[in-house]
Amino acid sequence: MKALGSGKYEVKSAGLEAHGLNPRAVQVMREAGVDISGNTSDVIDPEILNQADYVITLCGHADEHCPVIPGKNVIKWHWGFDDPAKATGTEEEIMAQFRHVRDSIKSRIELFVNEDAADVGDCPHEPKF
Repeated sequence: MKALGSGKYEVKSAGLEAHGLNPRAVQVMREAGVDISGNTSDVIDPEILNQADYVITLCGHADEHCPVIPGKNVIKWHWGFDDPAKATGTEEEIMAQFRHVRDSIKSRIELFVNEDAADVGDCPHEPKF
Protein backbone atom coordinates (compact mmCIF):
# COMPACT_ATOMS: atom_id res chain seq x y z
CA MET A 1 0.00 0.00 0.00
CA LYS A 2 2.85 2.38 0.78
CA ALA A 3 4.55 1.68 -2.54
CA LEU A 4 1.37 1.86 -4.63
CA GLY A 5 -0.49 4.60 -2.75
CA SER A 6 1.91 7.42 -3.68
CA GLY A 7 2.14 8.58 -0.07
CA LYS A 8 -1.62 9.11 0.14
CA TYR A 9 -2.10 6.57 2.92
CA GLU A 10 -0.58 6.10 6.36
CA VAL A 11 -0.20 2.33 6.53
CA LYS A 12 0.07 0.23 9.66
CA SER A 13 0.42 -3.53 9.67
CA ALA A 14 -0.20 -5.88 12.57
CA GLY A 15 -1.55 -9.30 13.30
CA LEU A 16 -3.39 -11.26 15.92
CA GLU A 17 -0.03 -12.63 17.07
CA ALA A 18 3.59 -11.54 16.57
CA HIS A 19 5.71 -14.23 14.95
CA GLY A 20 8.64 -12.28 13.52
CA LEU A 21 9.20 -11.64 9.84
CA ASN A 22 8.92 -14.68 7.63
CA PRO A 23 12.12 -14.93 5.55
CA ARG A 24 10.12 -16.18 2.56
CA ALA A 25 7.88 -13.10 2.70
CA VAL A 26 10.96 -10.87 2.85
CA GLN A 27 12.39 -12.69 -0.18
CA VAL A 28 9.27 -12.50 -2.38
CA MET A 29 8.74 -8.84 -1.54
CA ARG A 30 12.39 -8.13 -2.40
CA GLU A 31 11.78 -9.84 -5.77
CA ALA A 32 8.98 -7.30 -6.33
CA GLY A 33 11.26 -4.40 -5.42
CA VAL A 34 9.86 -3.83 -1.93
CA ASP A 35 12.19 -4.08 1.07
CA ILE A 36 10.32 -5.18 4.19
CA SER A 37 13.41 -6.48 5.99
CA GLY A 38 13.28 -3.58 8.45
CA ASN A 39 9.61 -4.12 9.30
CA THR A 40 8.53 -5.62 12.60
CA SER A 41 5.93 -8.21 13.50
CA ASP A 42 3.46 -6.41 15.75
CA VAL A 43 0.25 -7.30 17.57
CA ILE A 44 -2.83 -5.25 16.72
CA ASP A 45 -3.21 -2.09 18.80
CA PRO A 46 -6.96 -1.52 19.40
CA GLU A 47 -6.38 2.23 19.81
CA ILE A 48 -4.88 2.47 16.31
CA LEU A 49 -7.77 0.40 14.92
CA ASN A 50 -10.29 2.87 16.30
CA GLN A 51 -8.46 5.82 14.71
CA ALA A 52 -8.24 4.20 11.28
CA ASP A 53 -10.30 5.12 8.25
CA TYR A 54 -10.03 1.58 6.86
CA VAL A 55 -9.17 -1.74 8.47
CA ILE A 56 -8.38 -4.43 5.92
CA THR A 57 -7.87 -7.99 7.12
CA LEU A 58 -6.05 -10.38 4.81
CA CYS A 59 -5.62 -13.93 6.02
CA GLY A 60 -8.45 -16.40 6.42
CA HIS A 61 -9.30 -16.38 10.12
CA ALA A 62 -8.32 -12.74 10.74
CA ASP A 63 -11.79 -11.52 9.80
CA GLU A 64 -13.42 -13.73 12.42
CA HIS A 65 -10.87 -13.06 15.15
CA CYS A 66 -10.09 -9.39 14.62
CA PRO A 67 -10.91 -7.29 17.69
CA VAL A 68 -14.23 -5.48 17.70
CA ILE A 69 -13.85 -2.00 16.25
CA PRO A 70 -16.26 0.34 18.03
CA GLY A 71 -15.32 3.38 15.91
CA LYS A 72 -18.39 4.31 13.85
CA ASN A 73 -16.32 5.81 11.03
CA VAL A 74 -13.97 2.84 10.59
CA ILE A 75 -14.65 0.90 7.41
CA LYS A 76 -13.69 -2.78 7.71
CA TRP A 77 -13.04 -5.00 4.72
CA HIS A 78 -11.82 -8.56 4.55
CA TRP A 79 -9.70 -9.56 1.57
CA GLY A 80 -9.33 -13.24 2.45
CA PHE A 81 -6.18 -15.04 1.35
CA ASP A 82 -4.74 -18.36 2.43
CA ASP A 83 -1.84 -17.76 4.80
CA PRO A 84 1.26 -18.64 2.74
CA ALA A 85 3.19 -19.37 5.95
CA LYS A 86 0.98 -22.45 6.28
CA ALA A 87 1.75 -23.70 2.76
CA THR A 88 3.18 -27.18 2.44
CA GLY A 89 5.10 -28.96 -0.28
CA THR A 90 8.50 -28.49 -1.83
CA GLU A 91 10.34 -25.23 -1.32
CA GLU A 92 9.42 -24.28 -4.88
CA GLU A 93 5.71 -24.95 -4.20
CA ILE A 94 5.78 -22.97 -0.96
CA MET A 95 7.51 -20.02 -2.63
CA ALA A 96 4.95 -20.17 -5.45
CA GLN A 97 2.19 -19.78 -2.83
CA PHE A 98 3.98 -16.78 -1.29
CA ARG A 99 4.29 -15.18 -4.75
CA HIS A 100 0.64 -15.90 -5.55
CA VAL A 101 -0.57 -14.23 -2.35
CA ARG A 102 1.82 -11.29 -2.86
CA ASP A 103 0.51 -10.74 -6.39
CA SER A 104 -3.13 -11.13 -5.32
CA ILE A 105 -2.74 -8.57 -2.55
CA LYS A 106 -1.04 -6.20 -4.99
CA SER A 107 -4.00 -6.52 -7.38
CA ARG A 108 -6.45 -5.66 -4.61
CA ILE A 109 -4.37 -2.68 -3.51
CA GLU A 110 -4.14 -1.39 -7.08
CA LEU A 111 -7.91 -1.54 -7.35
CA PHE A 112 -8.28 0.21 -4.00
CA VAL A 113 -5.96 3.12 -4.87
CA ASN A 114 -7.18 3.50 -8.46
CA GLU A 115 -10.91 3.56 -7.73
CA ASP A 116 -13.06 5.55 -5.39
CA ALA A 117 -12.43 3.69 -2.14
CA ALA A 118 -16.10 3.93 -1.22
CA ASP A 119 -16.97 1.87 -4.30
CA VAL A 120 -14.26 -0.79 -3.96
CA GLY A 121 -15.46 -2.58 -0.83
CA ASP A 122 -14.76 -6.27 -0.82
CA CYS A 123 -13.64 -6.08 -4.47
CA PRO A 124 -15.81 -6.40 -6.45
CA HIS A 125 -18.54 -6.81 -3.83
CA GLU A 126 -19.92 -4.39 -1.25
CA PRO A 127 -17.87 -3.56 1.88
CA LYS A 128 -17.98 -6.19 4.60
CA PHE A 129 -18.78 -4.58 7.97
